[in-house]
Amino acid sequence: MTKRIVWLFLLLVSVSCSTTTPPGPVMPVPSERQLAWNDMEYYAFIHFNMNTFSNMEWGFGDEDPDLFNPTELDCRQWARICKEAGMKGIILTAKHHDGFCLWPTATTEHSVKSSSWKNGEGDVVRELADACEEYGLKLGLYLSPWDRNNPEYGNEKYIEIFREQLRELMTNYGEVFEVWFDGANGGTGYYGGANEERRIDRKTYYDWENTRQIVRDLQPMACLFSDAGPDVRWIGNEEGWAPETNWSPLRRDEFYPGAPNYLELRSGHKDGTHWVPAEVNVSIRPGWYYHPYEDHKVKTLPQLIDVYYNSIGRNGSLLINFPVDTRGLIHEKDEEQILKLAEAIKSDFSNNLAACKKAEATNVRGNSKTYNAANVTDDDPDSYWATDDGVIQASLTIDLGEETTFNRFLVQEDIRLGQRIKAFSVEAYINNKWEEVDSQTTIGRKRILRLPETTASKVRFKVKDSKACPVITKIGIYHAPKVIIEPKISRTKDGIISIVAFDSGLDIYYTTDGTEPDENSIKYKEPFELLNKATVKAIVVDSNEKKTSTVSEVNFDVSKTKWKVIGKYKDAENANLIFDGDENTAFSVGESAPVDFVFDLGEKLTIAGFKYLPDQQRFDPGIIFNYKLYLSEDGKSWKEPVSEGEFSNIRNSPVWQTKNFTPGNARYIKFTALSPAEVNGKVGIAEFDIITK
Repeated sequence: MTKRIVWLFLLLVSVSCSTTTPPGPVMPVPSERQLAWNDMEYYAFIHFNMNTFSNMEWGFGDEDPDLFNPTELDCRQWARICKEAGMKGIILTAKHHDGFCLWPTATTEHSVKSSSWKNGEGDVVRELADACEEYGLKLGLYLSPWDRNNPEYGNEKYIEIFREQLRELMTNYGEVFEVWFDGANGGTGYYGGANEERRIDRKTYYDWENTRQIVRDLQPMACLFSDAGPDVRWIGNEEGWAPETNWSPLRRDEFYPGAPNYLELRSGHKDGTHWVPAEVNVSIRPGWYYHPYEDHKVKTLPQLIDVYYNSIGRNGSLLINFPVDTRGLIHEKDEEQILKLAEAIKSDFSNNLAACKKAEATNVRGNSKTYNAANVTDDDPDSYWATDDGVIQASLTIDLGEETTFNRFLVQEDIRLGQRIKAFSVEAYINNKWEEVDSQTTIGRKRILRLPETTASKVRFKVKDSKACPVITKIGIYHAPKVIIEPKISRTKDGIISIVAFDSGLDIYYTTDGTEPDENSIKYKEPFELLNKATVKAIVVDSNEKKTSTVSEVNFDVSKTKWKVIGKYKDAENANLIFDGDENTAFSVGESAPVDFVFDLGEKLTIAGFKYLPDQQRFDPGIIFNYKLYLSEDGKSWKEPVSEGEFSNIRNSPVWQTKNFTPGNARYIKFTALSPAEVNGKVGIAEFDIITK
């Protein structure tokens, strides 16, 4: 009798499991090509074209094809670096707005076939396609709809030219995973010598439905990118971040390339009609194309870590741009930083503390093993935890087995069934009670939370609100190591020193006498006053991991507490930005040179030199090229200049400039800008300092 009861029980369980229906999809849902694209997650943009050699961001279209002449082009180097960085593909600017084509197209003479590079026999797209195949990367192509060179731009004939270029790219270079259409369309240009402004109707001119069909026919698995998708959307900024709320659904028909309502692209739409996930595009430097003067502005490891977590960690894919230089190589500084990021991310996710741990949920769909809580820790992308229909508030608890320290929480929805979660929280079981660690909104394909150091024996994921029953395929819990890099040291105009580490929970030790700091040095607790000349050195220490950063060192001269700018200037209220200790602010004037910047130091000092940092902004900076510097004890009598000349190559390398001279006593300084380095005529100062004897 007992055996029969057991058999009947097992039969009922089997029937129950087999008849539990899976959750229905919450529309919209991704297509097969979009699912494949989502799995790419992280890939490279390569901006390399005529602009690389004209030192511009947007070429006018009148450039001589012979200007394009890389001396060491090596697409295998690009592919190697991208592979080592953990990227899965590369998108190349095959044609940018200036119209120069990197392949020997039959549609125009404005291409590599008219350059002396490889005697007109070169093909950058082919070389990259071969390199991608060799390194196991996928190829994507950027083709600018706008063409400032082509004389037919603006009429119907150009549309056929553009479509033929698209056909060539989609036919001759193997499989393509993404086709990138920029939103910049129409404006001034060369246009075959017309040198005029041409405007088009961005909604209708390109007949996008039929133009996109070329890609659908020739590359059915390629996703189409533009502001409006239709497969992948722009995130609405070029700074490397998605907002915390990021829906993949979008009311797609409300957008078109260059649409004015682009800010809505950032968050998507909870009530979106189509699945159009976000791609976060950002350059590793300020510019998209290579400029020598940005060699010192490559994103730091802390900046790149923020980009990673604020893109991939917020339901986006990450497209990081490398501005390949005139050699045809990814610059050494760019390579160094992107590989540092790869190592940091690898360390962050090296050990999933939740893997195979016991998990329980307040509700399991049909009480079926197929949908139970353990599916979130089994590392199977095809399994998931789901609740019964109508249950849109539920929680899942992972028992870590012992007190465990963590600072990262990863959660993924099974987006094959749509994006559902509207609000969730993470709680930790600390000292025999539950404490909320974080509370957020959307999840999507992947959400990663950077949490404070938390030690707990259990972690609870709570769904607060959802469009339908939640469908969670993975939860990961990690303890990412601290980022141990040298701290940032700064001083305000008032002489207040601040020392900041990138990560939290670290100790900082410093000295002010030029000696090397260690754990026996002064421990930094809060900003402090330092008015005299001093060399401040500091280190960051992770006492738990026994790791120490390299030494950060800044040489400070006398403080600028008494300093002020005197004289009449437009926007004079911003003149003290020259002394604020912030290199990212500047005071610039557009007056015709020469321009006198006069400073009252508030006391007589023996001055033996000065330091000048030009305006650091990317667009329209004020940079001084030729200068004279005078000293005065009364601000009225100015003798011969104590220093004069030029800041050589400052336009290409706008870094700190240091000039020494025979010491002299003075309370007043006149820094005369004789000529600007930029054609905009502006001269400016981000920071100014002196060297005292």
